[in-house]
Amino acid sequence: MSLDHQNQTLKPYLMGIDIGAGSLKTMIIDLKGNVVGSASKEIVTNSPHPRWSEQNPMDWWDAVKETVPKSIAQAKIKANEIAAISFSAGAHTPVLEDANGELLRPAILWNDQRSGQETQELKDKHWDRILEVGFNSPAPTWTLPQFLWLSRNEPDVLKKTKRIYVAKDWLRSRLTNTWETDVTEAVGTLLFDAKKGKWSEELCNLAACAIETLPPIVKPTDIVGKVTQKAAQETGLAEGTPVICGTSDTSIETFGAGSINPGDGTVKLATAGTVSVVSKNPNLHKTLINYPFVLADHWYTISGTNSCASAHRWLRDTFFPAENGVNGFDLMDQMAGQVKPGSEGLIFHPYLQGERAPYWDPLLRADFIGITFLHNRAHFARALYEGIAFSLKDVLGQFKDQGIDIQSARIIGGGAKSVIWRQIVADILNIEIILTQTTDASFGAALIAGVGIGAFIDEVSAVERCVKKIEVIKPNPENVKVYKDLFEIYKLAQSQLQEVNHKLSKMVG
Repeated sequence: MSLDHQNQTLKPYLMGIDIGAGSLKTMIIDLKGNVVGSASKEIVTNSPHPRWSEQNPMDWWDAVKETVPKSIAQAKIKANEIAAISFSAGAHTPVLEDANGELLRPAILWNDQRSGQETQELKDKHWDRILEVGFNSPAPTWTLPQFLWLSRNEPDVLKKTKRIYVAKDWLRSRLTNTWETDVTEAVGTLLFDAKKGKWSEELCNLAACAIETLPPIVKPTDIVGKVTQKAAQETGLAEGTPVICGTSDTSIETFGAGSINPGDGTVKLATAGTVSVVSKNPNLHKTLINYPFVLADHWYTISGTNSCASAHRWLRDTFFPAENGVNGFDLMDQMAGQVKPGSEGLIFHPYLQGERAPYWDPLLRADFIGITFLHNRAHFARALYEGIAFSLKDVLGQFKDQGIDIQSARIIGGGAKSVIWRQIVADILNIEIILTQTTDASFGAALIAGVGIGAFIDEVSAVERCVKKIEVIKPNPENVKVYKDLFEIYKLAQSQLQEVNHKLSKMVG
């Protein structure tokens, strides 16, 4: 039933909760898409060894217990006015429980690179078959090689595992005490037969994973349960509030930005940086990634760089403390704006956690090159923005190689809030960039909650009613020329430094 038919009785607010690699955010919107309340809490990522990236799932739950009451208070509403709740999170983040529902280890994040050796073995022996069944290629990002690593290094963990979740599903289960996932997340494990629409015994065997430990699969918009009495007491939510499954963050952000038609492009400046395009069919090229989209019978093809907003945060934490009441991120924007395009010859390669596209190399390392006495903090700030955009241009080349010509893209993720970064992305990619009113995954999750309970006729009507375009950023022709020439040097330096990166990575482990 549509909003127009229900507006007399439907509760007036929707909640979305997103687990990002850097923070958890809770958002409340009204039925026209206006944000009425939000709160976020940073999440600590631990790296006990080089190229490892882990989080404690209980930190997510603690963040929910903190941000839900804050967002309700900011919205000045009652918890029982929230019609439904849904979730999103980064894919490929397995959470393992034993028979007693106890966590067996920290969650391995999607940007963890420990399974590089296992990934190479899978490519050498099974690459074509994995691509045929799972519609994607092995990479350290995926659950399959992560589990293969666990089977060799922590075998007792897999033996004790009775339930496998991904991040958003585990967190949602804390509200509903149910166990399920959606098809996008299932594809994201690389343990799923994307042709047959079910878990693959063959791929599970490659991962040393018991197929019965994987959850039932539902639609992103399905109601999977209600807030339990215990969860209501811990979070301040109203007992009985419907909870909708949700899906992975990039799918939900793409939807929330209004990219819903085949050919619609999206650029994401979040913990990772990505370029994606909506399509009717997957593109089974070995360097591209495919997921089922929020809209039924649609896919989105995606590729990306490992370190985007995470690199942004690293530079802030390392060199840009707050000054005179200005926070580090704003200070970086201000200072970067004082530097000419090209950062006067300073170039940044953002491989702080190895790299995905287009190199798929966990041993790559980040660098600033071309440093002289001329350069100061402002140059480093601008070079970081430019280097990440250059990495996205590297990614965009993969789409062009497959005949996919992206002329414009909606921009999403926390980095989209930076005016100067948006312009740099437009100039380096040489495409039109479209900014919508709300770029957070939690917004898309709230829309999915609305679709799930019938507040909107369908996903398209939710976008038409709630997604508002507020700015179009066009490339600056003079800057485009500067960056075109500099990009060639960026690529040359990457190729020349690859051997150095490998030797350094092997030396330190």
